[in-house]
Amino acid sequence: MNNIHIPPVVKNLLIINILFFAATYLLTRLHLDDILAVYYFDSPKFEIWQPISYMFMHGGIAHIFFNMFALYSFGSLLESRWGAKKFIIFYFITGLGALALQWAVQAYEVHQIIGSITNNGKVNLAALLQGEFNTKQLSMAQAVTLRSIYFGGMLGASGAIFGLLVAFGMLYPNAELLIMFIPIPVKAKYIIPIYILLELSLGVAQFEGDSVAHYAHLGGALIGFILVKLWKDKNDTFYTLYE
Repeated sequence: MNNIHIPPVVKNLLIINILFFAATYLLTRLHLDDILAVYYFDSPKFEIWQPISYMFMHGGIAHIFFNMFALYSFGSLLESRWGAKKFIIFYFITGLGALALQWAVQAYEVHQIIGSITNNGKVNLAALLQGEFNTKQLSMAQAVTLRSIYFGGMLGASGAIFGLLVAFGMLYPNAELLIMFIPIPVKAKYIIPIYILLELSLGVAQFEGDSVAHYAHLGGALIGFILVKLWKDKNDTFYTLYE
């Protein structure tokens, strides 16, 4: 244990995420998961701090465990390589990129239903929240979609984590990773693209009951890819570890 090194930004991100998670369940009366999750930008529940605060909130033990494990595993190496400033810029930009793509997809869905990306009084959102809507105006499926978009919050560091995964795969393509249920190590350049394609297929399929923000994951991955390409083109000094 004495040989474990966690660089400062990763260490502080781990601490903050764990504190937010603990506070969510210890201070239930504050409804932090409702206040600090991020909502569609046209939602009456949207607040200006949410695009940042949502990255520190998680919906359960498994959610925070796997995200923090990935943050430690991949983030530690990337921060050691890039330095604290570059790493934290990458982390937050990919987190915001995740939200941007999620909002873009939601805006498209809203436009398909009501003809614009904002409600502007076209639908009584208060009534919709109570399950009441004009059946001549909306179908049941449309009402469910709008209610989910306007009143369903998104939380978690997964968008930024997907950015880290893509960066790791691009910088250390031959690093061998141990994946659950796969008995042999798999190189990052194979498993990470497969994981991204899986997220894309799940996002397009939109299975009923699937509450995972797949497009947010893809947004983080896309921005992560773009940033690594830009930084590489600007003479980023690459280590040869695992390559």
